[in-house]
Amino acid sequence: MHVLIKNQLLKNEELVFLYLIFVLSILCYYCLKLTITGGVALNRQEYISNNTATSRDLHEKAQEVIPGGVTANIKHIDPHPIVMEKGNGSKLYDVDQNEYIDYLLSYGALIAGHGHPAVFEAAMEQMREAGTTIFGTPHRLETVMAEKLVSLYPSIEMVRFTNSGLEATMLAIRAAMAYAGKSKIAKFEGHYHGGYDQVLMSVNPDHGAAGDPTSPNAVPESLGIPDYYQENTVVLPFNDLDATEKILRQRADEVSAIILEPVQGGFIPADQTFIEGVRDLTEELGILLIFDEVKTGFRLGLGGAQESYGVTPDLTALGKVLGGGFPVGAIGGKKEIMDILSPAGSRDILTAGADQRAKHDTLFHSGTYNGHPTVLASGLATIELLEKDRTLEELFDKTNRLRNELEELYQAYNIPMQTVGLGSIFNIILADDSIKNYRDLKKADTSLRKELDYELLNLGIYTKPLNRYSLSTAHSEEDLKRTVEAHKQAIENVMK
Repeated sequence: MHVLIKNQLLKNEELVFLYLIFVLSILCYYCLKLTITGGVALNRQEYISNNTATSRDLHEKAQEVIPGGVTANIKHIDPHPIVMEKGNGSKLYDVDQNEYIDYLLSYGALIAGHGHPAVFEAAMEQMREAGTTIFGTPHRLETVMAEKLVSLYPSIEMVRFTNSGLEATMLAIRAAMAYAGKSKIAKFEGHYHGGYDQVLMSVNPDHGAAGDPTSPNAVPESLGIPDYYQENTVVLPFNDLDATEKILRQRADEVSAIILEPVQGGFIPADQTFIEGVRDLTEELGILLIFDEVKTGFRLGLGGAQESYGVTPDLTALGKVLGGGFPVGAIGGKKEIMDILSPAGSRDILTAGADQRAKHDTLFHSGTYNGHPTVLASGLATIELLEKDRTLEELFDKTNRLRNELEELYQAYNIPMQTVGLGSIFNIILADDSIKNYRDLKKADTSLRKELDYELLNLGIYTKPLNRYSLSTAHSEEDLKRTVEAHKQAIENVMK
C-alpha cells in the first residue's frame, strides 16, 4: 500500500513538472514573439536615428533649452524628431540631406506646396512696398481679405482676424457665449479645436474614462485644466444624431453654442443627414452653431465644408491654408453676432477707465499681429492660385487616384485597409469596419500602421506616424508613383 501511494505521488509530481514545462514553454513563446516584434519596430527607429544623426544631435542640444526639444508636443516623434532645413514644392530636406515627399505639409497649411513662387513673391512684394513688416494700424489688405472671405463662404458676413486657428476657435466661442448668454458650450468627442482649456476635452480620451458612447464624459486632455471647464463643457457623440438630440434637448437652456469639425480631424466626414440634423436642432433650440474649418477651409472647396455640405453655421473659424504658410486665423459669421465685437466707440477694455459699464458691454478682442499685412498678402496669393480654373478639381482628382491605388495595393496583400477623407485630405485606416467617429478609430490596427509609417520615413515618405495625408498642387504624378512604390516596399519589409 505504501509503495502504491509513493508511486502515485511520484506520478503526480511528474505531471506537475510536465505542466510547468508546458506553461513555461508558452510564456517563452510569447515573450520571444514580443521581443522579435518589438525588436523589429526598434530596429526601424534605430535606422531612422542612424540615418538622421545630425537631427539626433540637434534634438539633444535643443532639449537643453527647450522642454522636450520641441516647440509643440505634437512635433515629437520617437526616437527623435527629424530636423528639416529646406522645402521645395512637394519635397522636404532634412539636416542630413535626406529628401522626403511631404504629405504632412505643416499639418495641411501648405496647399500650394513649399515655396510657391507666387506666394513667396506676394509676401516679399508686400514688405518691399510697405517699407516695413507691420503697421500696427488698420491697412488695406484687411478689408480685401475680409471681402474675399465674405464672397466665398456662405455663412460669413463679417470677419475678424487672429494669429492661429486656436485663437480663432477661442474667439468664436467667446463671441457665441457673449451673444447667447448661457454658461456652457458643447463639442464632439474626438474633435480638436486647439490646445486651450475650454476645448481640450475628450479629444483622445481613454475608453475607461470616456463613458457611454451615446453620452460621453468630458475628459480633460492635459494637466492644469481647471474643473470649471470640465463642468461647463458638454461632450456629444459624432455622427450619432439620435444621441446628440437627446443630450441637447436636456441641456438646451445651458448651452450657448456647439463647435464641431465638419470633417473630424480633417478626414472623418460628418454624414450629410447628421450635419443637417445638427443644424436643424440648433436652430430649433436656440443654440449657435460654430464650424471649425481650420483644417477643411479651402481643402474641400473654396467655400470649405459648409459649401460642400450645403449647411450654413452661425460662426466659422478658419486658419492653416488661409495664411499661405504664415501664422493666421479668422472668424466670420452673421453680422448680428459679429457686431458684438465692435468697440464701444473709441473705448475698449483698456481705455474704459472709470466707466465700468463700458467694460462689460464690450467683447474684448485684440492682438498685435492680427491681420498681419505680410500674412494676408501670402494668403490672398494662395487663394488666387486656388481660384484658377480646375486647380482644385485637379488636386481632388490627384488625391482620389492616390487613395484608390493605395487601397488596391493593400488589398493585394490582404491587409484590411481603407482611406478615409474628403477633398485633398485623407488618412490610412487599417480596419474593415466603417469609420464614423473617434471610437471607431480605436478598432484600427495602429501598431501595424505605425510600423509602416516608420518604414515609409526610411523610404522618403514624410508624414508624422499615424497622421493624415494632405496633398498640394505641387505633388506630381511621379510623386504619386514613388509613394505607391514606397508603400509596396514598406509592406514587404514589415511582412518579412
